[in-house]
Amino acid sequence: MKDTDRIKHAVEVARAAHEGQFRKTGEPYIVHPLAVKKILEEWGMDEDTIIAGILHDTVEDTNLTLNDIKKEFGETVAFLVDGVTKLSTARTGMRDIDTYLPETRDNFLRLMIALGDDIRVLIIKLADRLHNLRTLSALPPDKQKKIAKETLEVFAPLADRLNMGLLRVEMADLSFKYVDPKRYDYLEDLIEKYNKSASKSLKRIEDEISEAFKKEKIKFELSGRVKSVYSLHKKLAKHNQNINEIYDLIALRVIVEDITDCYLALGIIHSLYTPMGGRIKDYIAMPKQNGYQSLHTTVITKDKRVVEFQIRTKEMHEYAERGLAASFYYNEQKVTENYKKGKIEHLPTNLLWITELQMTAAKLREGKKVDYKKLKLNLFADKIFVYTPKGDIIDLPVGSLPLDFAYRLHSEIGDHVIGVKINGKMSNLNKKLEQGDIVEILTSKNQTPKSSWLDKIITPHARQKLMHRLNANKK
Repeated sequence: MKDTDRIKHAVEVARAAHEGQFRKTGEPYIVHPLAVKKILEEWGMDEDTIIAGILHDTVEDTNLTLNDIKKEFGETVAFLVDGVTKLSTARTGMRDIDTYLPETRDNFLRLMIALGDDIRVLIIKLADRLHNLRTLSALPPDKQKKIAKETLEVFAPLADRLNMGLLRVEMADLSFKYVDPKRYDYLEDLIEKYNKSASKSLKRIEDEISEAFKKEKIKFELSGRVKSVYSLHKKLAKHNQNINEIYDLIALRVIVEDITDCYLALGIIHSLYTPMGGRIKDYIAMPKQNGYQSLHTTVITKDKRVVEFQIRTKEMHEYAERGLAASFYYNEQKVTENYKKGKIEHLPTNLLWITELQMTAAKLREGKKVDYKKLKLNLFADKIFVYTPKGDIIDLPVGSLPLDFAYRLHSEIGDHVIGVKINGKMSNLNKKLEQGDIVEILTSKNQTPKSSWLDKIITPHARQKLMHRLNANKK
């Protein structure tokens, strides 16, 4: 976007505030806020977010106050800058996030909660972290490793939760280079060699696909995608370091006009090559928990090479690359207002994990204890999709039970559960739900919640609703 007068003014205010300050690279400090500004612009963020990104370090590092920012740029910008400042303060003193030292645990919790204050706070912090990673070489080795590890375990997964694919990949690879440089170099060489050996074959496949699509008059864009270093590292760990079991090392992306063309393209690809059983995934009909949509299929080509195809529309591709930032501008007011008003059930499905941050924040404000390990697992756990009998899709963490499902539907349903049917058969409340289950909750007006139900739920949302009802009944 073209710089507005407010953005130009923010740059001048930041430049004056950071006058005389320098980064570890030796550059004037203003280079960093300007880099954050550029990243936020590339992500298509709104004017207030960009201005807050420019000013994000001023309250912590200069004489500028929140009141100054509020007077010059309004309440929203001040609110966002305050959120980023709180987040930076929460990180101070953090050591290894895998340890269970009280100060480390508490800071991790505060960090999570600060991220949950406003979605845009998270996006500004991710832009800030990305530029810091790009210039990480200026720091001492111990700080490089600490920041890189924290990024791999906290910020890259958070980027993934927002479906910001390009950001997740860049953050993870930049970090992995510092966490395990020898492994990084080895895998980078491996990918380069594999890419060279496959280049001729891929060119032939692209030509065959292009010819077939043109015959069917499908408008399309075709491009290759090589697996990132860190993604390959994680995949190899799952497959006993056997690269021959990694079927998506190189993928071809097919971008088409609409959903109908997605399925038509899939049919054409399967008519040309042999699809591998169990490797066809329809993330259009059943999106991933972060909102990602695409058709995936792995095929065996005529020269016996294994290739993955990813087929999606332009809109799906934009969301796959930039995630929440891609759609934020259009939904920004609705999402933010609902969020601030606590209307968490009206947030997009891929943002429901933020409700866990809100509930944790509420617990800490009330002086209650929080299970750090459980919080971390819930935030970054894989999700499953299950269905209501009417076909509505509900996403839940892996390991969820029928009561978690019931309370996600509505607290009134959860409070009156007497039984559950899973895939049309009576089951019990201890049965873990699985991907694709059709779940029917049976209720009775005469039923009241029981404290024993606390052992039959895993999600903070369900636990909070149940505890609220149990406490109300006691009173």
